[in-house]
Amino acid sequence: MSEDLSGRIRTALDRPVEREVAAFAQRLAEAAAPEALAVLFYGSNLRTGSLEGVLDFYVLTRGPQVEKIWPRVSYHEWTFEGTDLRAKVATMPLETFRAAAAGELLDTTIWARFVQPSGLVWARDEDAAEAAAKAVGSAAQTAARLAIALGPEAGTPEDYWRALFRATYAAEFRVEKAGRENSILEANRAHFDGLLPLALIAQGIGFARGGPEGTLRPALPAAARARTLRWWKRRQRLGKPYNVARLVKASTTFEGAARYAAWKIERHTGIPVALTPWRERHPVLAAPGVLWGLWRARRAAAKRTPSA
Repeated sequence: MSEDLSGRIRTALDRPVEREVAAFAQRLAEAAAPEALAVLFYGSNLRTGSLEGVLDFYVLTRGPQVEKIWPRVSYHEWTFEGTDLRAKVATMPLETFRAAAAGELLDTTIWARFVQPSGLVWARDEDAAEAAAKAVGSAAQTAARLAIALGPEAGTPEDYWRALFRATYAAEFRVEKAGRENSILEANRAHFDGLLPLALIAQGIGFARGGPEGTLRPALPAAARARTLRWWKRRQRLGKPYNVARLVKASTTFEGAARYAAWKIERHTGIPVALTPWRERHPVLAAPGVLWGLWRARRAAAKRTPSA
């Protein structure tokens, strides 16, 4: 990774966060000790500074990858100095994160997610911080390389990022509104400003500048473009099955899944869900009963509401 991109990534990762977020990251790291190496914070709460909703963290650990399908996902609730906080936490080895960010694995989620803004809110030491930063820099390089392979022969950086996000969202088993790629760029304009040229320079890909709105013409040889597109086609074919496998795994291994689902239901419907020990242990088996109770509660509420 070139010094320019390296400096850009470290500056971005060192962004200030709310003290509640930093305290939560510290708590997660202590819970994962002594394996914890770094904690990354990402998502809309990073951009807005809001503590509402669910905070998103990645806890990166030392050691080899044990699980075939990763990361391990858990839900946490914590009250810090009178503020109720909620977090969804993905845990995985730093080495697996690095390999995924570099495009060495079939996964598409890591480099597509971490080319977007994130913050390094806790690190065990400077070596761990540097390793995490290099991995995030690799995500930017992987994403940039695919962006210019998918994008036009010449275009603005936004044209290339737009092509990238449109393709990755389509490849994953996700429901996103049309134009989601535009909202990502609009919400994170400062983050993406100038990032594409730095990510191309870092991997020796030349380009010409010129024309309106900072148009770029990447000098990607035809053989390199074809190689990148073959690399992408394989991941594109496996994207949805791989994400379905992750969802199936999460349905049985998501720590705190019942509490997370109960909070989501109450937030969106206003109807509280009673959590029993059995529901905590068997969230999938409990789901039909919860949905039946929700339907009955909404129907009863509708009957109590006088018609206009």
